[in-house]
Amino acid sequence: MKIKKIPMRMCIGCGEVKPKKELIRIVKSKEGEISLDLTGKKSGRGAYICGDIKCLQKARKSRKLERSFSCRISDEIYDAMESELSK
Repeated sequence: MKIKKIPMRMCIGCGEVKPKKELIRIVKSKEGEISLDLTGKKSGRGAYICGDIKCLQKARKSRKLERSFSCRISDEIYDAMESELSK
């Protein structure tokens, strides 16, 4: 029997490579809206982050999300993502 390949992704906060199912996807839609994608099925450009708030804070401080999406991200969006992750 063939072994199924597990997709791996890198967390933009801590830089660790983990299985895709363990990470949370952050999506930028075609309209420019940035949000958390807990299902992993929203359309748009994606970046992955651990479920830890510290990783999101590292990405915020080093502006890795802004580089990944090539746009400016406001503090309100970061705050909304932090509150959603803390749930």
